[in-house]
Amino acid sequence: MDEIAERAGVSKPVLYQHFDGKLELYLGLLETQSDLLIDQLEAALTSSEDNAERVAATVRAYFEFADAPHDAHRLLFETDLVSEPAVRDLLDRPFRQCADAVAKLIVQDTGMPFGSAQLLGVSLVGMAQACAQRWVAEGRQTPLEEAIELISTVAWRGLGRFPLNRAETGSD
Repeated sequence: MDEIAERAGVSKPVLYQHFDGKLELYLGLLETQSDLLIDQLEAALTSSEDNAERVAATVRAYFEFADAPHDAHRLLFETDLVSEPAVRDLLDRPFRQCADAVAKLIVQDTGMPFGSAQLLGVSLVGMAQACAQRWVAEGRQTPLEEAIELISTVAWRGLGRFPLNRAETGSD
């Protein structure tokens, strides 16, 4: 806490006025990063009416989050504190919210039961997150735009095969 206070340019008592200890400080950082990722994912999912573009935007959101300076993504993707319930909840929140939002769009477009659509949402979000994490961990060997295009294409070619079941279709 001494080092954190020093880097923040505040005294240790001021730091403790805001956080009771290291866990609370960590939870605050996790919440900030979780909220940031959720905002990016929501923006991606509402960026277009075209489903292929939404898939690409969502994959891009994960890759850009992982590619941001200071490795802040590691707070959400690489923590060892998953046994702590408050930490686990904050880690799961962006994943859960994005998977559910994707599932709702799938239901809207296909008429598929929510449970089935949710399984697809989890698979798509999991793929985007895992690939972005691995891409960073392996030193960004593939250029960012190419990596986004590769993963988006795989995701869309799978998802795009489900028949649309709505009056006004987006991209199919």
